[in-house]
This record gives sequence, C-alpha cells and structure tokens, in this order.
Amino acid sequence: MDTNSFVVTADGSKTLYHPGIGEHYHSQHGAVQESKHVFVGMGLSHFLNIHEPEAVSILEIGLGTGLNFLLSADFCMQKGVQLDYVGVEAYPLPTQLVAQTGYDRYVSASLWASFLAQYSGSWHTLQALNADCLLTAVRCEILHFTIGKQFDVLYFDAFASTRQPEMWTEETLQHVTAFLKPGGIFVTYAITGHLKRTLKALGFTVEKLPGAPGKREMLRAIKM
Repeated sequence: MDTNSFVVTADGSKTLYHPGIGEHYHSQHGAVQESKHVFVGMGLSHFLNIHEPEAVSILEIGLGTGLNFLLSADFCMQKGVQLDYVGVEAYPLPTQLVAQTGYDRYVSASLWASFLAQYSGSWHTLQALNADCLLTAVRCEILHFTIGKQFDVLYFDAFASTRQPEMWTEETLQHVTAFLKPGGIFVTYAITGHLKRTLKALGFTVEKLPGAPGKREMLRAIKM
C-alpha cells in the first residue's frame, strides 16, 4: 500500500493508509462514524451543550484528511455557531488527494466547495470559508507548534501510541494541553493508563466513555 491507497470502511466512508506510520488515518470500522462519535459528539457537541456559546474554537492535533474539521464545521453551521478551527499536521496531504476522499457526501455542498478551494491557502494564512467558519492549517512537528491563543476544545487525533509513541509522551501532552482554556475539553479515541495518569497530573478531570464501533472505550478530559 502507499499513501494513495483508499480503503472503504464499514460505514461506507473512505480512509487512507499511511505507509510511513503503518496505519490508517481513521477506524476501518467506520471513518465518519468514529469522527462523529469521538470528536463531534463527545467533544464539540458536549462543549456546546454545557456552555451554549455563540462561537467555539477548536485545536486539532493531526488534521490528516480534514474529516474532523469538515464534520465539525458542518455541525456548527447547523447550530448557528461560529467556528475558529486550527489544525496541526506535520505531513499535509495534497489537495487532489483530499478531493478524492468522498467526504462531500457528509457535509453541505457549499462547505465542501469552500474547503477544497481554500485548503492549499489555509497552510499559509487564515481562511474564511464563510462568514462563520475560519480555518488555519499549521505544518509543523507538534513540539514546535505555538500560537498566541487558547481553545475551547482540543481534538487529539494522533496515530496510535504503538505507531507514533512520541505523540503520547508526557512532554507532548503537556505542550498541547497548554493551549486549552480552563474548562476546555480534551478528547481522543484512545484510553490508556499512561494517558489518564498524565492528564490527571496536568490538572484534568478524566472521564472514560464508550468508544466508537471497534473500540470499547475512549477518553474525555476537562481542564480545571
């Protein structure tokens, strides 16, 4: 397999295989299903239900194919909530590959068209996909990432710790969680003893939640 190898997952949505990592970008049990459950459902929707804000800011570690962004932006559009989204990715995918994901089936036509048109530009400067949706993509290794603001929700969507252990170290977790506001939500598809202990030591309240199909459990943590 190479990076251009698409796989149709159990819910009919596509994912990609990353040969350097040796893993798919999303769950083969359902790419869209996983994103909606873990990140939109347990992260974004949970935050909106608690705070009922007019605007929300999201930081994603591992922008990948852009699936989490697209589903989050579409959800915010339906709720009438403004979105400021920053995605960090060390190895951006080319526009022509993102265009082949088929994610246009799951979001509004206008959002999909704006995303593809402004995807390349988002790696260089903030892009307004519409009046209520901002996207900034940052190409860098995670420990080199810095930004002069904090976020309401943090999507931690790195590859698994068995494939990318450097993303799950105490140093990395401390670095990324510093970008969360007090009361902010950290959410990820994984849950391990090391992850729970590290987040608790960093001042988070940790919750164990039902995972997406194919995973029994996942983690959500609130920054105190």
